[in-house]
Amino acid sequence: MEIYEATEVTDEVVAAFQQLVPQLSTSARIPNKDEIAEIVNSPATILYLARDPDRENQIVGSLTLVLFRIPTGVRAWIEDVIVDQASRGKGIGEALTLAALDRSKKAGAKTVDLTSRPSREAANRLYQRIGFQQRETNLYRYDFLKNK
Repeated sequence: MEIYEATEVTDEVVAAFQQLVPQLSTSARIPNKDEIAEIVNSPATILYLARDPDRENQIVGSLTLVLFRIPTGVRAWIEDVIVDQASRGKGIGEALTLAALDRSKKAGAKTVDLTSRPSREAANRLYQRIGFQQRETNLYRYDFLKNK
């Protein structure tokens, strides 16, 4: 497998997101080429992609790392970790996550946060195996659609 940072948005990358995003969320809108380019070109986000040699080096996974400075230090968040169903169980999710952890450490982050739905049992086991610890905190969300 190959894990790398996306530096350009090709038709192949766009097609990969058309396949991957619905596997993460059935309600999420699939990003278009310009929206993916915003992620790739932003100084605050790093888009990691994974290729599977067993599937003709197709892009089969992605992870978005968000790095930003706040008054108390550098923060790091991992978002939207997706591995194609046909390539799961090969360590791709772990490799993507470890790449993000390495980059976060080099950027000076003291911690890395992520969230994962309880129904994503394999993902939750992976994060715990790598060393993530479940936090005792309240997560709040403001929904613009519900709070018009």
